[in-house]
Amino acid sequence: MRLALIALGSRGDVQPYIALGRGLKDAGHSVRLVTHQNYARLVSAHGLEFWPVSGDVQAVAESPEMRALLEKGDFLAINARTAKEAERAALNWAAEGLAGCRDRDLLCAGIGGLFVGLALAEKLDVPLVQAYVVPFTPTAAFPGALFPHTVARFGGRVNRWTHHATRQLLWQGFRAADARARREVLGLPPAPFLGPHYDGRRLRRAPTLYGFSPAVLPRPADWDAGVHVTGYWFLDPDAEWAPPPAVVEFLERGEPPVCIGFGSMSQRRPEETTDLILRALALAKRRALLLSGWDGLRAASLPDHVLAVDALPHAWLFPRVAAVVHHGGAGTTAAGLRAGVPSIVIPFFGDQPFWGQRVADLGVGPAPIPRARLTAERLAQAIQQAVSNQAMRQRAAELGAAIRAEDGVARAVAVVQDFARRQ
Repeated sequence: MRLALIALGSRGDVQPYIALGRGLKDAGHSVRLVTHQNYARLVSAHGLEFWPVSGDVQAVAESPEMRALLEKGDFLAINARTAKEAERAALNWAAEGLAGCRDRDLLCAGIGGLFVGLALAEKLDVPLVQAYVVPFTPTAAFPGALFPHTVARFGGRVNRWTHHATRQLLWQGFRAADARARREVLGLPPAPFLGPHYDGRRLRRAPTLYGFSPAVLPRPADWDAGVHVTGYWFLDPDAEWAPPPAVVEFLERGEPPVCIGFGSMSQRRPEETTDLILRALALAKRRALLLSGWDGLRAASLPDHVLAVDALPHAWLFPRVAAVVHHGGAGTTAAGLRAGVPSIVIPFFGDQPFWGQRVADLGVGPAPIPRARLTAERLAQAIQQAVSNQAMRQRAAELGAAIRAEDGVARAVAVVQDFARRQ
């Protein structure tokens, strides 16, 4: 079988699909990953065929306007800004994606590549497997990932409505770009007003995959049989990867440190953020590793009990620390939970508050602290709770063991192969 996985967004958005692609390739299939040019080396390093499309999400995220919006957590403004960028890129994505998918038997896409993928599947008349790492199928069990958890008190009907509203927030921002790409590149009529994901004729042909653990978010009873919660799709470092000696020495020098990093969430004032973190560590009396990511956390000089590094594989690092402080992205949350250590989530926007609240509800981390409300005192208190609450630490360890016992990639591959056999 020849597959194309369409993955657009940040590295955290793309990485699970590389893991899924590796599993499909290991099962004997031809797998092509359609993604941004800046991920070429990452995709190729894992043995997958790479097909480039335009755009650099990191450059957009690091623009002054986007940095300001991320710090405020203004999702509507962020979505509007993203929609503008998408409209500029949509024609290229359609043309480049069409060239990359023309010889494929099956397409697969998550939220980032969903609307492009649906248009390409319609043009090429091939099935599209929806593959998400965030809940996107309407359910009465819990609110949509972009809505506050307090909405749940209004009941199942409102919960279900929030999922439809989430879909519309994403679709309506992209609808004009999609219509233009369909008309000018693909020769297709516009999608329905509510979006191609509401046209069930094509989507009923293929399963929907969810790359998260049922131990973290159980499968709702009102999802139909074609929706599968497989477990996480982890991409681990190659066996020959070795950690930097300075990091090993730092870890061995004293008690396990706290790991702090906000992934792709750019900061307008990284020095001030670093100062806040250092003050919190002093109050909590803890050692720490700072992962800079895209946010550029930095200080002119750091105390001996703090080490700053650009990036390290979460699968190697997180089990070696006392707790993980992060932004609540789906991938980082998954890595923290698998490691079996408490997570302290500092959500910026989007689905990050959803995962932060899920961590708290599971009892494996303190209540999330929105980025706009982060202070040194609040962070210090959360760190102290995470490292000293033994019941929390035990629950985190047990959840980590349950996640490590799963093989989400293998389960997802089995579902896709079963579908292919029935075609």
